[in-house]
Amino acid sequence: MGERIDKLLKWFDLRSEMEGYDTIHENIERGIVFKGTNLWILMFAIVVASVGLNMNSTAVIIGAMLISPLMGPINGMGYSLATYDFLLLRRSIKNFLLAVLVSLLTSALYFLLSPINEAHSELLSRTSPTIYDVIIALFGGLAGIVAMSSRLKGNVIPGVAIATALMPPICTAGYGLATLQFNFFFGALFLFTINTVFIAFASLLVCQFLKFPIRSIVDPARKKHVNRVISSIILLTLAPSIIFGVNLVKNEEFAQNAENFISEVTLLGGNYLQRDLVNPSARTVELIYSGYGLGDTTIVEIMEKALRHRLDTSRVVIRQGFDANLIRENVRKYQTESERLNSQLAATTFALRQTEGRVDSIRNIPLFGEKILGEIKPLYPQVQACSYSETYLFTMVNDTTRQSEMVPMVVFTIPRNGLRTSDRNKIEEWLKSRLNNPRAKMVIEEVRS
Repeated sequence: MGERIDKLLKWFDLRSEMEGYDTIHENIERGIVFKGTNLWILMFAIVVASVGLNMNSTAVIIGAMLISPLMGPINGMGYSLATYDFLLLRRSIKNFLLAVLVSLLTSALYFLLSPINEAHSELLSRTSPTIYDVIIALFGGLAGIVAMSSRLKGNVIPGVAIATALMPPICTAGYGLATLQFNFFFGALFLFTINTVFIAFASLLVCQFLKFPIRSIVDPARKKHVNRVISSIILLTLAPSIIFGVNLVKNEEFAQNAENFISEVTLLGGNYLQRDLVNPSARTVELIYSGYGLGDTTIVEIMEKALRHRLDTSRVVIRQGFDANLIRENVRKYQTESERLNSQLAATTFALRQTEGRVDSIRNIPLFGEKILGEIKPLYPQVQACSYSETYLFTMVNDTTRQSEMVPMVVFTIPRNGLRTSDRNKIEEWLKSRLNNPRAKMVIEEVRS
């Protein structure tokens, strides 16, 4: 029995395939450096990832994660903590902060220059970290450090780079910085911090499990202090992730219950569900029906089904086509609008009639001469023709032209010497009286008979 257990344990033995401690240490030291080639590769990877996020392309983002060298200093931090190599820890932190700064600036610069600034699903998914991201980072980090410690690395390292997804959140943080959307910036930065902390923690666990040699002399008090700091960082990172994760699970559970509920209330008593609005974060469901009208019995039936699917009935809103209150409100609004338009139309019509009257009067002015001729002819048969017009009189006073009001002017045509002066005066007086205007002007035009 003991032999079988030993054989079984050999299948899970890591030490038989492990690199030498010095080789692992050299690889870790080489991976934390960010200058020259590594720095340029990081910037290129950041640009590629930013383009992928901008295009909402998962394939491009995966390509960027494959060439990213960000894992190096993170593994260095976990390894140096496990071996109490504080000089290496300082170098790892320094290079990691440099990498983060360069990544943020590169992605922010890209999104500042990019003409497309709309947040797609790939960007949005990097702003709400949960406990699942912790699990991914932890087990991805475990796979990474185990592969790095082994002589048989295979294709594990690229897979870990994809799984732990360090590039997308740092690029999303750069997007938030470039567009001044700090909910994106802080959410993505927190997700990046989660990945960093738990990849480093995974490295620390594996290094301690494989009993990597301690690289410096550490007194027990300092060792206890380091362990306390590590535990505090993990707890501070883990607690919000658990809260976010619980909310995510609750939201998904609510969305599933709401979907099952809606499938049962699609068609009820001659009414069909025209539209449904589900808000998992607010835990609300809004149903809009069209049809013959929802009675009290139907509404009670809907609420009973909501209770069966564990939905809060106070957050289930039911509307019949257009809400009755909205209809009344719209009717009042349209009535008020109709009254206003009718008033405007009446005023416009009155103004138009007045204008038409003035136009008709202007058109009839030349014809008024015919009327005057018909009245003056019986009194003075000598008058052969008459024309009527209205005009302005202009006078010059001190080199200034002044304009009078409109003055009627009548031109009579008579034979030469056909009227005495006294008759002319009488006709002029009659004309002023007839036109009710003392300023009316009369002109006598004499023609040969």
